[in-house]
Amino acid sequence: MWEEKLALYDKIVRMCPRFERKGKTVPYTSANGHMFSILNKDGEVGIRFSEGTKKKYLEKYKTTAFKSHGATMRGYTLITDKMLADLKLVVTLLDESYDYVMSLDHK
Repeated sequence: MWEEKLALYDKIVRMCPRFERKGKTVPYTSANGHMFSILNKDGEVGIRFSEGTKKKYLEKYKTTAFKSHGATMRGYTLITDKMLADLKLVVTLLDESYDYVMSLDHK
């Protein structure tokens, strides 16, 4: 299961030419000193958004906040399996998240 999710996560990130996947054991993306997506040990994908966008997407996609290692990650939205089935949607969400972290002060 995790290996399948990793392959899917890698495929989605490869479809986004402005950034690349990082991390050996915990796959993630980051830019401008900020992480903005992650694949946790449970095979769940989380993407970071501004609080307003996160709130909108929680409702629109009927999802929840993203948790990793039992902790809720502030600003992250769980990308459901239904959402992951729509690669174009997830690529759009990742690009939106990238734009968001690029607007933040560099860490």
